[in-house]
Amino acid sequence: MMQFGNGRVVLVKFKYVLAAGALATVLAGAASGKIANPAGWSADEAKAIAAWPARKATGKIDPAIEIRIAKIVKGMTLEQKIGQITQPSILSITPDQVRKHYIGTILNGGGAWPAMNKHASVKDWANLADQFAKAAMSTDMKVKIPLIWGIDAVHGNNNVHGATIFPHNIGLGATRDPNLVYRIGRATAKQVRATGLGWAFAPTLAVVQNQRWGRAYEGYSSDPAQVALLGTALVRGLQGTLKGDGDVLASAKHYLGDGGTLNGVDQGETRTSARDLVNVHGRGYYSTLDANVQTVMISYSSWTMDGVPFGKMHGNRALIDGVLKRKLNFDGIVVSDWNAIEQVPGCKVDHCPAAINAGIDVFMVPEKWESFIANTVADVKEGRVPMARIDDAVTRILRVKFRTGLFDRPISAGRFTGQASALENRALAQEAVRKSAVLLKNDKATLPLKPGKRVLVVGAAADSFPMQAGGWSVTWQGDEINNGDFPTGETVLTGLRRVYGAGNVTFSADGSAFAPGKFDAVIAVIAESPHAEMKGDVRWPAPIGQSLQYPADLALLDKVGGKGVPLVTLLYSGRTTYTTDLINRSDAFVAAFLPGSEAGALADLFAATRGYDFTGRLSFAWPSTTCPTNGYPAAEQLFARGFGLSYAKARQTGHLVESANLTACP
Repeated sequence: MMQFGNGRVVLVKFKYVLAAGALATVLAGAASGKIANPAGWSADEAKAIAAWPARKATGKIDPAIEIRIAKIVKGMTLEQKIGQITQPSILSITPDQVRKHYIGTILNGGGAWPAMNKHASVKDWANLADQFAKAAMSTDMKVKIPLIWGIDAVHGNNNVHGATIFPHNIGLGATRDPNLVYRIGRATAKQVRATGLGWAFAPTLAVVQNQRWGRAYEGYSSDPAQVALLGTALVRGLQGTLKGDGDVLASAKHYLGDGGTLNGVDQGETRTSARDLVNVHGRGYYSTLDANVQTVMISYSSWTMDGVPFGKMHGNRALIDGVLKRKLNFDGIVVSDWNAIEQVPGCKVDHCPAAINAGIDVFMVPEKWESFIANTVADVKEGRVPMARIDDAVTRILRVKFRTGLFDRPISAGRFTGQASALENRALAQEAVRKSAVLLKNDKATLPLKPGKRVLVVGAAADSFPMQAGGWSVTWQGDEINNGDFPTGETVLTGLRRVYGAGNVTFSADGSAFAPGKFDAVIAVIAESPHAEMKGDVRWPAPIGQSLQYPADLALLDKVGGKGVPLVTLLYSGRTTYTTDLINRSDAFVAAFLPGSEAGALADLFAATRGYDFTGRLSFAWPSTTCPTNGYPAAEQLFARGFGLSYAKARQTGHLVESANLTACP
């Protein structure tokens, strides 16, 4: 685990040992006592649970608080309890409905803002949050229970107009810098608190095995150790002490195996052994639980163990209740993903006793929350869901709310609430951009390109905030937006003009301004289209490659490359993807991944301003083929994980062997 203090990071080694005998139990509070180990684990479930090393409890349970919680739970009606476990979207509920139905938590997804105004001010956010918070404290309950609002703040508070947007996790993985990630966590928490919210749905702990996955960029690395290191740093940064003005709840997600689905299919099937599930996909949960993460979000994916299907994770009692709550002693909140319960066999979007019985505590039912409440009340009354299971869920919710200090002081009392200045941290984002870019090729010392040179910049992505920010930026997919939706930051074109002088930089999106002898260098900026889950998948058997998905990029490089003028290619992408044909047409090639709102900082790297050099190293292998398989074995790697060039250690790449031009993978 990691301890942070005075800006330093100290790594502490730890070991877990396999537990013998009965499963460890989690204190569920005095209201329901310790839930007895449920009978009826199948042999396969028992095998899956036994593979997990036991984790000692964190020791954070406060007996005095548990007694208070027990009294509150005992005095609640069934309807009040079900209201606490229900999480509607702000688009589908009003503050008065929060009061009437005793709602305990709400959320907004990407593309949801106060009054559906994507340019809503920080005060608009804070005012709406205050309305919801006051409504929760105006119920007829004997003890009023405060509300928590959660948001997908996955690379900064990326839904909010004017917030600095940091590089996505794939880029942060390339920095290998937990202290940087910790500081980004602190900055993000401050941004979230500025809007009056208290819960960030981050970090993603996916150990991505196939870059076909549309969410690949949400993973830090294919190395479980790096995922654990950086994910834990973000948790510590987001949560702080839990009670500070700049602290928010973090959410370790998506439990479990979301990065290992066959062929990278979003919400697909992860086929692996129980031991590999622990050692690869589970590693980040040990470290983040030790860092006191207070919520864990369940994955849409399913798991098959050695040919035995366990089904959708939202209904997997063995892994949620048996492993997470009992074997790993997690005593916080287990939350579902957006409408994910409907994927459990026998369930609907508003009705899923199987998911409740599996151990989920908070249910993200954004639209049909009223019928979910009614159905769940009926399930308890008719015996399909035990009252003890509901009491366990409510106890956990209250425990976390007490730990955050909500019963003593509302979020609105924090000093950052409503402050627009709390949304910006440009210097930190610029540092992250410089540290996350990876130099893949630099023949003939093409870079650094010293100021004073005449530069032609080509490619529409050079002046596009949406392209450099990617998915989960302003909107869910990062689409249907333009530069006007980013009031702060720099595109790389703006950064190049700052560094080289506006008179020395010519922008020609289609390359038509190119002429031999007119320029000292050409910088081509190419990119994937912004995308998030589902829409970003490259589905097998389609081959994967930048020029295959975006053939205009290859045509652009052919137009300006090989004409006697050095060509530097900059790629924005949410994945490592086949680019050998593009690299061969370039004298220098830089993978910037998705740098966020401060891509202009790349210009300082290109010019070696103040001695800046490339320090980023690949956190995923770079494929040499258009048909890579899960895990990217060595035979399919153009550049291994950890590869990256620098000015200090020059190296010639030369011509690379290109993959066959396939229309479908065999």
